[in-house]
Amino acid sequence: MKKLLSLLLFVNILIFASSSHTLNEDSATNSSSDISDNDINKQSVFESINFGTNVPSKKMFDLAYAGYTKLKEQGKIKKEILSIVDFEQSSNNKRLWIIDLKNKKVLFNTLVAHGRNSGNEFATSFSNVNSSYKSSLGFYITGGTYTGKHGNSLKLYGVEKNINDAAYERAIVIHGADYVSSKFAQAYGRIGRSLGCPAVPVELADDIIADIANGSCLFLYKNDTKYLSASQYVDSKNNPLATNY
Repeated sequence: MKKLLSLLLFVNILIFASSSHTLNEDSATNSSSDISDNDINKQSVFESINFGTNVPSKKMFDLAYAGYTKLKEQGKIKKEILSIVDFEQSSNNKRLWIIDLKNKKVLFNTLVAHGRNSGNEFATSFSNVNSSYKSSLGFYITGGTYTGKHGNSLKLYGVEKNINDAAYERAIVIHGADYVSSKFAQAYGRIGRSLGCPAVPVELADDIIADIANGSCLFLYKNDTKYLSASQYVDSKNNPLATNY
């Protein structure tokens, strides 16, 4: 009888161990599958867009797309257009991409200015303070248009508290400027600088503004530790500095 009980106990232990192993394998498989699906989705979006010869940083795009997705889930996005500025690059480069995510194409890839106190050829310093004349990093929602001292202009609303939420008060807008040109860069070694606005070439301003006005997403990027550690919109999974996401 004792032998029989011992045998039954041994069999039960084997069954339990086998079930636990199977459960752990299933859990690991599901977790791996979830991560893979997220990565595949971002990869497929990035690879589906025809960037031509000037391809943006995938790291930057992934952060931009993560923030865009979160804003869309919050109901703040009305247009499937994502505009990205890469402040890692020289202002002499075409560092602004305006992407039609629905049709998977680049609408514009052009020059864009940074604030005059953010740096010379490269933007290295940023601020949310009025009269700082610096650019502010992060995510914005585009608003309506108005005619100002620079002509047709587009209002911007910063969505990141203490990072860029003073943009409207600071009159940070998109407008055309004649100093945003290759000709200016050839003469002075860099394009001109604004008072903090992401100014664009005069000849493209009206078309850009028409396409992105009223509810599209704009992301001003820099691999800046202070910003990345504070932002609630960058993807914490792919960016370990985004501790508040």
